[in-house]
Amino acid sequence: MFNILKKEKLSEEVFKIVISAPLIAHECKAGQFIILQMDNENGERIPLTIADSNLKEESITLIFQTVGMTTHLLAELDVGNEIVHLVGPLGRPTHIENFGEVVCIGGGIGVAPLHPIARAMKQSGNKVTVIMGARSKELIILEHEMSAIADELILCTDDGSYGRKDLVTAPLKELCENSNKPNLVVAIGPPIMMKFCAETTRPFNIPTVVSLNTIMVDGTGMCGGCRVSVGGETKFVCVDGPEFDGHKVDFDNMMNRLNAYKNHEDAAHEKCHLDIEMKKKESSQ
Repeated sequence: MFNILKKEKLSEEVFKIVISAPLIAHECKAGQFIILQMDNENGERIPLTIADSNLKEESITLIFQTVGMTTHLLAELDVGNEIVHLVGPLGRPTHIENFGEVVCIGGGIGVAPLHPIARAMKQSGNKVTVIMGARSKELIILEHEMSAIADELILCTDDGSYGRKDLVTAPLKELCENSNKPNLVVAIGPPIMMKFCAETTRPFNIPTVVSLNTIMVDGTGMCGGCRVSVGGETKFVCVDGPEFDGHKVDFDNMMNRLNAYKNHEDAAHEKCHLDIEMKKKESSQ
C-alpha cells in the first residue's frame, strides 16, 4: 500500500523518499508527522515529520537521517518497495496566520519539517526570513526549495564552507535587534539549537515556537515515552505537540531523556555500517 515512488540521497546519511499515501496526503497539514514500522512483528516505530505532500500523485515526502536500525533499513529500500506500516497524520498542525514578519530557523535535518511551515507562512502573507544551519556545505539540504519561499535566506555553516561561519543564533540575534523585529520565530533542529534560539529571543519577548522530536512509540499519548515538561506541566509530544512555546520547554530534561538510549543508537549505527561494508565486500568477490 505504501509504495516508494521516488528516492534521492541528499547527503552522506540523509535521504529523501516519496511515498504513495493517498489518505495522509489529503489530510496532512504543516507541522504534522507520521509513525512508520518496517516489519510486522519486531520492528520499532519511529516518528518522521512530513516534509511535503502532493495531492495530484497522492504522496507524501519524508526526509530522514540514518541514525538507528530502522532509518538504515529505510535507506536500503528502493523505488517500488513497500513500507509495511505507516500511520498519520499525527500531532497538532502548525498555527498559521498572517503574523507579519516570521523567522524560520532550521538546523541540519530540521530544515525538512521546517519547509512546509515556511511555505504555509508565506502563503498566508507573512514576510518570511529563513535561517539554515549545518556543520558544512555538504550537509545543507533543501536550499533551492527554501530560496523559492523565503524573502531572505541566510545560510550558516560551522566550518565556514558555505554562507556565514556562524551559529544560527548569530543572525537571529541581529534580526531581533532590528527596529523591525520579528513577530514570530519558528525553530526546528537539534534540541541544543532550539534551546539557544529560544534563549536568544527571550530578552526581546518574541514568541518562539519549537518542534520537538522525542522518543515515541504509539503516537496516541498512551505510552508516555514522549513526555516533556513545558511550563512546569507534563505534556506529550505526540498529542499535545509536536510544537510548543520554546520559552517554556525544559530542554535540559528533554535532552537527558533523549540521551538515555544514545549508547544503543550508536551501537546500532555502527553495526549497520559494518553490515553495509560486509555486503559490499561480498558483492565485489
